[in-house]
Amino acid sequence: MDRAIRRMWMSAACVFVLLMGTLSYIQFFDSKTLMNNQWNSRALYDNYGSARGSIVVDGTEIASSVKSDDEYNYQRVYNHPLKYAALTGYFSTIYGATGLEAALDKELAGTSDSQFYDRVAQLFSGSSAQGASVELTINSKLQDIAYNALQGRKGAVVALNPKTGEILAMASSPSYDPNLLSSHTSSSVLANYQALTSDEDSPLFNRAIAGNTYSPGSTFKIIDAVAALESGKYNASSVIANPAQLPLPGTNISLPNYTGGQCSTRTQVTIEWALAQSCNTPFAQIAMDLGQERIAKTAENFGYGQDLKIPLTVSKSSFPSNLTQSQLAQSAIGQYDVKTTPLQVAMTSAAIANGGVQMKPNLIRSVKTSNLSTLQEFSPEKLRTSTSPEIANQVKQWMVNAVDNGIARNAGVSGVKVAGKTGTAETTAGLNNSWFTGFAPADDPQIAIAVVYEDIDVATGAQLATSTSKQLFEAVLNK
Repeated sequence: MDRAIRRMWMSAACVFVLLMGTLSYIQFFDSKTLMNNQWNSRALYDNYGSARGSIVVDGTEIASSVKSDDEYNYQRVYNHPLKYAALTGYFSTIYGATGLEAALDKELAGTSDSQFYDRVAQLFSGSSAQGASVELTINSKLQDIAYNALQGRKGAVVALNPKTGEILAMASSPSYDPNLLSSHTSSSVLANYQALTSDEDSPLFNRAIAGNTYSPGSTFKIIDAVAALESGKYNASSVIANPAQLPLPGTNISLPNYTGGQCSTRTQVTIEWALAQSCNTPFAQIAMDLGQERIAKTAENFGYGQDLKIPLTVSKSSFPSNLTQSQLAQSAIGQYDVKTTPLQVAMTSAAIANGGVQMKPNLIRSVKTSNLSTLQEFSPEKLRTSTSPEIANQVKQWMVNAVDNGIARNAGVSGVKVAGKTGTAETTAGLNNSWFTGFAPADDPQIAIAVVYEDIDVATGAQLATSTSKQLFEAVLNK
């Protein structure tokens, strides 16, 4: 009798251990598989209806989760949506997530590996799951200036700290309202998404880092200048022919010189003068002399062709390969198949500003849990050495001259040495993409920027790009 009872108790104990083991495995080790199962409706409601963490700029929430009176319990809400849409992206029950909502989804949802112990504590306390809050490096004042300057036009603005890589402003226009896609009313979300995706101006693209990359125009001459100095074949005293028309080898066409500045007044020029006046033919000759490999390598050293996450994924900038001499000449002035993002152009100026060292751009200042413990905190990170301090300093002086005495003078700030370079890239008949990139103060850089306006006439574009840049410089320098 006693033996039968012992057997029964042992069997019961084994069943209990088995049940507890199975429960533990499901709760802790197999939870990810269950959460990701497409048939798990509870996971769907938890993901889209939980207290997702906030995205914060200068102490103000630009994205947050608020209580809703439907089956999801919470709805994502965006403040100042047009200004920050390119950063936040959207969080939709139908279309998923984009932007930082996607890039930091696990942290915002509270499901990252680093938040495991927080989830365990919430499980045993019975409290509802809460995601971490994300504070951005964005300066709200600079973001206001950048976005307001773009309103009504297509284009983008990027500003960053060249010493640390912190992104201070990132604006894209036209923009959109993420609230239109975060609604829990499916019919309206479907209609809104259809309207946005059918808009020929592509408001869902973040033009600062993705979408259709741009021809950089004459901003690429900064890279030409670096390549020339690095080759040892050119220096600050070198003189280059400056013809009004440069016959392109193997073709029956010629590359025209820039006609908007003083290029027509000299037949021979230094690199400094050619950069200040943005003359085309000297830089085309330099590129053909140095060869495709050297120009491409210098572009690569500044980030062309390289993967980058900030943590948003940045489209690769590209310098074409297998070029003829005529194609290389056109590429040297940022045309032909050279493609870039405004962030890459800003990074090029930032590397010159920072003595040839390019810091890794980053949007995230910190990530903190609901109990304010820190999961991530910004720390400056060197990305690469783009060129030597000596060459960076020489090119910096040339860029200062472009603002002091060249066609970039409208970006100047009284009492401050500003370094800069304009650019114009032909798009359609009579229209161009107009650029400005630069940094200030030149002797102690606090901000590096890139501004581009799409499909605009030369005079208007140049005025807009330099005016926007000047406003950003003045805001940082309290002028």
